Amino acid sequence: MALKKEPPQPENHERWLVSYADFITLLFAFFVVMFASSQTDKARAKQISEAVEKALENGKSVGVPPAVAKILGGTVDDKGQGNAMMKGPGGAQHSAKEAPQDNVVELLPSMQRLTKELEDEIKTGKLEMRLEARGLVISLKQSAFFPSGQDALDKNNLPALKKVADVIRELPNSIQLEGHTDSVPIHNTHFKSNWELSCARAIAVMEAFSDTFGLKRDRFSVVGRAETVPVDTNETPEGRARNRRVDVIIVNSLKLKPSVPADATAMAKPAAAK
Repeated sequence: MALKKEPPQPENHERWLVSYADFITLLFAFFVVMFASSQTDKARAKQISEAVEKALENGKSVGVPPAVAKILGGTVDDKGQGNAMMKGPGGAQHSAKEAPQDNVVELLPSMQRLTKELEDEIKTGKLEMRLEARGLVISLKQSAFFPSGQDALDKNNLPALKKVADVIRELPNSIQLEGHTDSVPIHNTHFKSNWELSCARAIAVMEAFSDTFGLKRDRFSVVGRAETVPVDTNETPEGRARNRRVDVIIVNSLKLKPSVPADATAMAKPAAAK
């Protein structure tokens, strides 16, 4: 008697569910890993933001400018301009116009150190300090560092210059020295114009940094601007006193082209007299 032949098994049309389930599992694992990574970055960015905020609060007593606080003040949940917002996951995209902010941040520790070490000189109006897109600017006031109408440095203020030189020595940045005067014309036996006077004073500062404090001259560039870039009005004695200065500029790493200062807010008003 012949064995009864078993009927063929029906074809399984649901095998695709196995591959689909594997794909969904892998996709789920991928998003879990991505989510975990983003949470780690947010926590790290928040820690950095809190640390910077604390540093700024401690630095208010030594004159950290509002512009710096604006640059550093963002967090991962803030639509501001802070580094945590710009660099964190999902942050605003970088643009060429925002690039100098990173360089400003790089010079902040140097500014905080100098502001602390030169606190007395800032309070008495011998110098001012500010951060700009082009770098850290230390303005040496003529009334403290130079006799009226002359380019000879007052040796009594060399200790202040030494503090600046010590910071410059530890940095790789280029240094630009800009001489400035007020709008009152000058014509004496040494200088025929404010152009010559502003250049001579900038050169005198460069020679002090080089000959007295041992900084290499190839790091410096010297510019005389006469009365063309005032930081205050020339209509008052106080304004003219602020305009008579030599700016020591620690140029940021982008080496931006020098420009007219956008923010000339004084840390302390200097005494007038030319």
